[in-house]
Amino acid sequence: MVFFMIPGLSFLYSGLSRRKSALSLIWVVSASNAVCIFQWYFWGYSLAFSPTANNGFIGNLANFGLINVLNEPSPGSPLIPALLYALYQMEFACVTVGILVGGIAERGRVLPAMVITFFWLTLVYCPIACWAWNINGWGFKFGVLDFAGGGPVEIGSGVGGLAYAWVLGRRQDKELQNFRPHNVSMVNLGTFILWFGWLGFNGGSAFGANLRAVMAMWNSMIAATFGGIVWCLIDYRLERKYSMVGFCSGTIAGLVAATPAAGFVKPWAAVIMGIFTGAICNYATKLKFLLAIDDSLDLFAEHAIGGILGLMTNAFFATEAVIGLDGVNTNVIGGWVDHNWKQLYIQFAYIIATCLYTFVVTALIVHYVDTIPGLSIRVPAGSESLGLDEVEIGEYANDYIEVWRDVMEPTLTTTLDPRESTLDTITCAVGRSQAVSQEISACNFQVHDGLHVRESDVGEKPVELEVLQGRRGARISVIA
Repeated sequence: MVFFMIPGLSFLYSGLSRRKSALSLIWVVSASNAVCIFQWYFWGYSLAFSPTANNGFIGNLANFGLINVLNEPSPGSPLIPALLYALYQMEFACVTVGILVGGIAERGRVLPAMVITFFWLTLVYCPIACWAWNINGWGFKFGVLDFAGGGPVEIGSGVGGLAYAWVLGRRQDKELQNFRPHNVSMVNLGTFILWFGWLGFNGGSAFGANLRAVMAMWNSMIAATFGGIVWCLIDYRLERKYSMVGFCSGTIAGLVAATPAAGFVKPWAAVIMGIFTGAICNYATKLKFLLAIDDSLDLFAEHAIGGILGLMTNAFFATEAVIGLDGVNTNVIGGWVDHNWKQLYIQFAYIIATCLYTFVVTALIVHYVDTIPGLSIRVPAGSESLGLDEVEIGEYANDYIEVWRDVMEPTLTTTLDPRESTLDTITCAVGRSQAVSQEISACNFQVHDGLHVRESDVGEKPVELEVLQGRRGARISVIA
């Protein structure tokens, strides 16, 4: 189920992008999955979960290449073997880097992204996973409550994606004008595939078919529902439209918040968490403008802010009554509802440490990879205008025939009669509706390359040509 979240992310990101870069996002999420599987087998699992490391920060290489990982009890639960636990945790890492690489949307090269993925897993994800989930991690010993990855997965990908986008730089202004997701149906499909996989993500983190797993799934459903409704209503207040993208964004934000909290809180707390998350994450999408960072897929607003809200929910509403439902963690105290007042500063300290470490190390990784010859992280401006599908992939998400893919309307070439000195300036307006206007008393129009125009009345006023249908490179001849 968690593995199925990879195509869910692919479709979500592809649908949210322009058509000319849609396949590149499917490719980069899919390829990052392959890099992660190799890294996790190679040394990722050992760096995150090796039980013999006691520095509290990162594991050792005792389980390099899955050495000595077989049927002994897992670090997560004595009820399942370590080999199964390693496979399950690998999928968590795959989903995390799949979220992270969304930061390159529409302007980042895919080969450097794969190199960054390997180093990021090694230097960012594995240490943070060790902090929270390794039995010798400092966060685990400190008493951090992080059920399924508010720190390693959500803050890691959200803050990491923000740092990646910051180093990568903004898209060209002309690429941001009149921007629309190219396929909202794919956005919806990707969201619900993610929702399905998230039930395995959160429910499976109880490590057994027990009531805690069922409670985690209930809380995930409730938080996602209220998050989607609240986000959609906030957007309706502004636009008087029921936005599908808004509903899907809120649903994902609710699932993100449920990730660290689903196995700790009761359903009524999930309702509160979903409402607050849907509202706060919606407004958090404006932070990218304040920060002047082109976080094109709102990774920070949804994943980082949502993960933080879920972790803070644990500080207030986590309860021993839910934690003990798995029959294993029967002595773990919750948050304020269990009168454990110190849990608030424990969660807060963990959030601060995770955010700062992730942003700084991710920015350094991306910066230094960019300095390696041949691994420039960004495509040239001209390639960005053509689209990453054409420049980087050579295939297209929606067609394989030569049609006009460019989102930008073509600039019309105007050919004039030699007597053009008698004419005033001709203006070509670029947009969805093209026009050629000039102050003349009479003229004839000659149309080339199959471009069809509708001529306005000719007289002592501007003459306007409205383009009805055309293709790239079409020309209009204006002969006075």
